[in-house]
Amino acid sequence: MFKIKRLIEKLNSGHERSVLAKKNIIASLFISAGNIATGLLVVPLTINYLDPTKYGVWITLSSILGWLVFFDVGLGHGLRNRFAEAKAVGDFKLVKIYVSTTYVILSLIIICLLLLFYLLNPFLNWNSLLNADKAIVAGNELRTLAFIVFTFASISFVFQLITSILYADQRPAIASLIDFIGKIITFLITFTLTKTTEGSLIYLGLVAAGTPLIILVSANFWFFKKKYSKFKPSIKFVHFSRATDLLGLGAKFFVIRVSAILLYQTNYIIISHTFGPDEVTPYYVVFNYFNLIMVGYTIVMAPFWSAFTDAWVKSDFNWIKNTMRKLLHIWGLMIPAALIMFILSEFAFEIWIGDKLKISKSISALLMVWVLLNALGGIFSQFLNGIGKIKLQLRVAFIGALANVPCSVFLGKMFGIEGVLYTNIVLATLAALLYSLQYKLILSGRAFGIWNK
Repeated sequence: MFKIKRLIEKLNSGHERSVLAKKNIIASLFISAGNIATGLLVVPLTINYLDPTKYGVWITLSSILGWLVFFDVGLGHGLRNRFAEAKAVGDFKLVKIYVSTTYVILSLIIICLLLLFYLLNPFLNWNSLLNADKAIVAGNELRTLAFIVFTFASISFVFQLITSILYADQRPAIASLIDFIGKIITFLITFTLTKTTEGSLIYLGLVAAGTPLIILVSANFWFFKKKYSKFKPSIKFVHFSRATDLLGLGAKFFVIRVSAILLYQTNYIIISHTFGPDEVTPYYVVFNYFNLIMVGYTIVMAPFWSAFTDAWVKSDFNWIKNTMRKLLHIWGLMIPAALIMFILSEFAFEIWIGDKLKISKSISALLMVWVLLNALGGIFSQFLNGIGKIKLQLRVAFIGALANVPCSVFLGKMFGIEGVLYTNIVLATLAALLYSLQYKLILSGRAFGIWNK
């Protein structure tokens, strides 16, 4: 009891910002443990429900459609920063204006995007796009699947703004809880499908895309009725004149996010077209295994974006320096954890997936390095995102995205899947070095030009 009391006292000690961050990190640890367990169970369940080839098609299609719903012009991130800034100075009316305006603008964008997709979808050859044999998956089935997933995912994108608000209010644990509830229900329904139906991509699409939408709609009604009732979107508070505040910053985040998609998500397409869709599945399994490192990183980092915004607005530079130092120490602890995961990877894959897939040790090693580098760069980019100085990130991400696809294809043909990862690792290393330098220049007051924008 004494130790528990001391732990609670320690948890509640320090700056209010740090206390809130610690509480969210601890809560997120428990929630993410459930998320990880559910995610690990879903992969073999889905592979067995379909088969490795169909599962590769499902993952590739999901990733392609996932790119499209990122086209929010950065409004979610723009809202996150503007919400935190206005709340930090106590201007709640301005907060409501930002929330209302963002919901309306994003809704209009998604409506236009859906109409465009509905016009194009009948003419798209999904079998060719996914390099999927018609004998395995019929073209009409893929077209219907694309219609279902894109529709639900696009609508979800609007309602996902509630998680941007929760992050802006430094409550990422609650945002994680919403995601966890969606995953649990998706898993339970998918498990039911495996017992009651044959492997169907259509049923899987309905469950995987429809369940999160229902959860997000429910979360919006709940929070805008309770905790955030004073910020509830209202047509009367839609001020398109404030759109420039959101879009000016949001457009930069938009370019960064699109570039990030090209940097990270195109691997599925490159692998599918170069080596076949059946090779996507082992890559996806290894990536998700080592992505557990990023899950841990995300848990720790989630509260700090908006905390950095609050600290920057209030010129609390000492808190920023101390916090960054601690985050880098935590990253250092991730390295031995990653090495242990690598050593145990073959054993872990055998337990998790069984003997259906052959996993390359070299791919495991390269993915481990790539994930660690992304986490390191993410620490500095989290700070830069919070203070809105992202012009360098924009340039780095854009140039990296342009270079990634041709370099990955070229090296992939020379070295196999490992060649694709060589490109990813080089680009991640350059980004981490540049972002860390920008952070040091800004905090020392020596930043100029693009380094200070």
